[in-house]
Amino acid sequence: MPLVPELNVTDRTCVVGDVTIHYVEAGRGPLIVLLHGFPEFWYSWRNQIPALAAAGFHTVAVDLRGYNESSKPRAIESYRLPELAKDIAGLITQIGEGPAVVAGHDWGGAVAWFMAMLYPELVKRLIILNSPHPVAYLREMRRSARQQWRAKYQLLFHPPWLAEFVLRRFRYALLRRSLSRLGCFTPEEIERYVEAWSKPGALSGMANYYRATRLRKGMRGLVRRIDIPTLMIWGDLDPFFTPETLTDFAEYVPDLRIEHIPDSGHFVQTDAPVRVSELMAGFAGDVL
Repeated sequence: MPLVPELNVTDRTCVVGDVTIHYVEAGRGPLIVLLHGFPEFWYSWRNQIPALAAAGFHTVAVDLRGYNESSKPRAIESYRLPELAKDIAGLITQIGEGPAVVAGHDWGGAVAWFMAMLYPELVKRLIILNSPHPVAYLREMRRSARQQWRAKYQLLFHPPWLAEFVLRRFRYALLRRSLSRLGCFTPEEIERYVEAWSKPGALSGMANYYRATRLRKGMRGLVRRIDIPTLMIWGDLDPFFTPETLTDFAEYVPDLRIEHIPDSGHFVQTDAPVRVSELMAGFAGDVL
């Protein structure tokens, strides 16, 4: 039985360097690439895939490396943002329909920011969901005790194997409870995430995103201005990022529009699926 029988998607893979990236696709038209965050996989976009395909886009939802059906390298340095961005650049190049609209949520948003900075020739429009610009986020982490407190959960991921042990206990009880508490996920949807978390090496791959944040050498020099039309969709009830992370970075993204969704939290595309799909399709529609 297919994982998501109600979604009319086709499974694909592509090889980029030494990793295999799994993705699903639907629809025809200009390319839009969707990048999920923690602790999800391509299924994060289950509501947007049919809406964007119906709106006239070749819609591609990716399993980032470390997740679900994609490769799961063991080395922590394999999860630095330039490596993750290179995966998506390679995928867009192999599909051969670029430049693409690139959309990312959470960690997928961080990858999308770096895609736009490092491979601007491959990005036609940029859509970010609840993932602050790296300059704004690091600034608030330095100066804001409130933002530091909101990021305390990340300490779980730094010691070797601790996150894997804690997250796996009682059939992923902590992850399941977190999704139930923080977003509009049904029990059936959460079980699909459990299946993805259960893949060999998946928990370590997921945790390595956080562990790789300590490998900062050379990262500052990669931050550059983005001259690509950019839409940020923001669930205002996000418990992980303070509102200040949305301020004072206009010099890095001059062509920026921010759409607030007041009653949604961090998992905004799940909490407000219709509104998010409308915003994405409308903004991306400029390329049709």
